[in-house]
Amino acid sequence: MDKKKNGIPKLRFPGFTGAWEQRKLGEVAKRVTRKNKNLESTLPLTISAQLGLVDQISYFDKRIASLNLSNYILLKKGEFAYNKSYSNGYPFGAVKRLNDYDKGVIPSLYIAFDPDNIQVESNFMETYFETSLWHKEVSTRASEGARNHGLLNISPTDFMDINLMVPKLKEEQILISNFMHNFDALITLHQRKLDHLKEQKKGLLQKMFPKKGEVVPEVRFPGFTNAWEQRKFFDNIEKVIDFRGRTPKKLGMEWSAEGYTALSALNVKDGYIDFTADVHYANQDLYDKWMVGNDLYKGQVLFTTEAPMGNVAQVPDNRKYVLSQRTIAFNVDKTKVTNDFLAVLLRSQNVQHTLKSLASGGTAQGVSQKSLSQLKVIVPINPKEQQKIGDFFKQLDSLIALHQRKLDHLKLLKEGLLQQMFV
Repeated sequence: MDKKKNGIPKLRFPGFTGAWEQRKLGEVAKRVTRKNKNLESTLPLTISAQLGLVDQISYFDKRIASLNLSNYILLKKGEFAYNKSYSNGYPFGAVKRLNDYDKGVIPSLYIAFDPDNIQVESNFMETYFETSLWHKEVSTRASEGARNHGLLNISPTDFMDINLMVPKLKEEQILISNFMHNFDALITLHQRKLDHLKEQKKGLLQKMFPKKGEVVPEVRFPGFTNAWEQRKFFDNIEKVIDFRGRTPKKLGMEWSAEGYTALSALNVKDGYIDFTADVHYANQDLYDKWMVGNDLYKGQVLFTTEAPMGNVAQVPDNRKYVLSQRTIAFNVDKTKVTNDFLAVLLRSQNVQHTLKSLASGGTAQGVSQKSLSQLKVIVPINPKEQQKIGDFFKQLDSLIALHQRKLDHLKLLKEGLLQQMFV
């Protein structure tokens, strides 16, 4: 029998036995309804899935004079808030605690509450609100309310009536919350390392390519002194492989359960291929009908034309791939440019800015081959300088991809732990 059905988590610290107990949120926390009557705070807050309850004055500053903050709920450090309306686009079930400020104000569309630390440890509750169990329970309650009120939201009464499963002993609650807090700190550390590497790369891309109107970069490898030259982008390209709009259905076929991986704008990331994102496969017949002899090769540059526009990666190996939605590939003129340098060139600041100016469309901007024909680039004449630049950024991209994989692994591990350590 599944231990979880008996109120016992699958993964537990040694020395703790027995089932967890079911409590209603309203039994272990009291709703906060105090108004900001005396204007104790002029700090409007909102829920961010990444940052919790955060300062949004930059958003409010043009309207803050007209806001009647005395009617807002006054929230104090350590208290929680939940946006009760699903229609406002917040992650359903997202509850966040005010950790960074002593006081703040939130609109009445939030449900605010303060935990009773004597019964349930506040840090444990913060972790509990990240579990799929909690999100499922809130979603179920809101769906039930929708049948009665016609709007997918949840009333404060129903919200405070939601069931929680908590350990009877505070000691177990504290161990769990401390463990998950340390795990979150590890994730944050890896995220900072990754962000730092990306910032370093951004800075190097600015310094190792000439600024607008110049022909010599600020930072250069030793032994190279010649000025770079301006060319039309397509002067460096022999062929563009572009299957814009092609789908299996249009070819009278379907994706397969396995086979050749499709590369699209959803898995061609900035500097690497994400083989876990929206993966589709083509069998041999679909591959032959789709690629019609245009086999991709290791190192070949891939470019996403839309949604998102401007991501650049290289084919990672000599396996066969299908070039899918909103992604094109370049066959370079090897006498003029190397693949590795082209991959970096397309991500340089000047080129990215120019691409945005050439892009068309509203929310989902994109570039066509016609737009790319207007692109001009600055390129080192010496192919050895090109290769050194390409090699340098390829190694940096590999390091960034390694840190990204580690971070993704930690997040998946946390998700698994939340599933197994809670009931």
